Amino acid sequence: MNSLVALFLGLALLLLLILRFRLPAFLSLLISTIAIGLLLGLKAEAIFQIIEKGMGGTLGYVATIVGLGAIFGALLEITGSAEALSRFLLERFGLKNASWTMLFSGFIIAIPVFFDVAFILLVPLLYSLQQRTKKSLLYFALPLLAGLAVTHAFIPPTPGPIAVASILGADLGMVILVGFLVGMPAAIVSGIFYGRYISSKIFIAVEGQISEEQRVNYPSIIKILAIVFVPIVLIVLAALSKLEVWPMAEGLKRVIAFIGHPFAALILANILAWIFLGLGENYSKHSLLKVATKSMEPAGTIILLTGAGGVLKQLLIDSSIGLEIAEGFARADLSIFVVAFSVAALVRVLQGSSTVAMITAASIVAPLAIDAGYSSFALALITVAIASGASIFSHVNDSGFWLVSQYLKLNERQTYRSWTMMTTILGFTGLAVVLLLSLLVV
Repeated sequence: MNSLVALFLGLALLLLLILRFRLPAFLSLLISTIAIGLLLGLKAEAIFQIIEKGMGGTLGYVATIVGLGAIFGALLEITGSAEALSRFLLERFGLKNASWTMLFSGFIIAIPVFFDVAFILLVPLLYSLQQRTKKSLLYFALPLLAGLAVTHAFIPPTPGPIAVASILGADLGMVILVGFLVGMPAAIVSGIFYGRYISSKIFIAVEGQISEEQRVNYPSIIKILAIVFVPIVLIVLAALSKLEVWPMAEGLKRVIAFIGHPFAALILANILAWIFLGLGENYSKHSLLKVATKSMEPAGTIILLTGAGGVLKQLLIDSSIGLEIAEGFARADLSIFVVAFSVAALVRVLQGSSTVAMITAASIVAPLAIDAGYSSFALALITVAIASGASIFSHVNDSGFWLVSQYLKLNERQTYRSWTMMTTILGFTGLAVVLLLSLLVV
């Protein structure tokens, strides 16, 4: 059987298993990968060796980072750091700039805290802003959601871009840099500009009196920001040191490479959060351990899903499909950035999960990205192009659609006009910025 036909049938099976039979994405990815292998005529033993190789090769890196990131986020959540940061920024910049404050709050808070948790934590603040200003709730909510969505999809150490970077072999520090360069314009266009437009068309008010009660004791803002940005700064410095941006002694370069490795940087961030945000704020060791252990539950799902994506990637690389994909791109003269975006967007719209869309698209694009010898900057652009595609058109098959609808008190039509359109604008703006930046590597 033609290998591209086998790939198409395998992806169709993947969507069927997820959409029709509601099987977990992890199981569906493994089954569809095995099906592709069988359609290609591979022996069972070879297929299972590919599964072992792909799973092990991917998870050795991803599992460590996702696990450390989950613990880090849980520590910031229990200590009230996310809420403290938003309230500080709001007090600092005032009600007049509240929409910008919410955007930057979402942008920063989603670095260590999962999207849905961060949104739920800050919903009371949105309600309070609406009652104090009498503006539509969407005026403040969409900037927050745009900030959260961009960081969730574009910027490590969140799980999605970590998984894609691992599958493509992209440098994590470079992905962080490109994620910021692309993500900020995308968040501003979709969250601020579109948010202001649609909030003038859809007025959502919070009914009843919202309590202004809040925690009395928050950790120091300087302490929170320092701890949140420690891993980001260290990882980016390590990436820049590889580019030899400035003259540096070999010994210093080795030190930066060590402490700037994602493993070391996140371990250090966890230690600092445990000591200064946990024990330093009078949380008991028992309560901190309980929270850290609990955080492993959602991380486990993401880790296994990423591993299954690594299996699909390995099959495509080890079989003839990878070569045919590369030759197909070459004949059609298609931009790999547009292709990466389009594949992620298609899977996202069909099955809803941005994480599944990112991992599937990365697995398909990986053979070309790896064989073509792209620079670290180009690989980071491909990663963010996939993230942009996986962000668009969140609708009824995405849990985020119902989360936003429920907490903002929107009906389905209002949710489509606000949240769904915002995610679509975010994704296409991201692609536009990626294509502009890609001119630097042509």
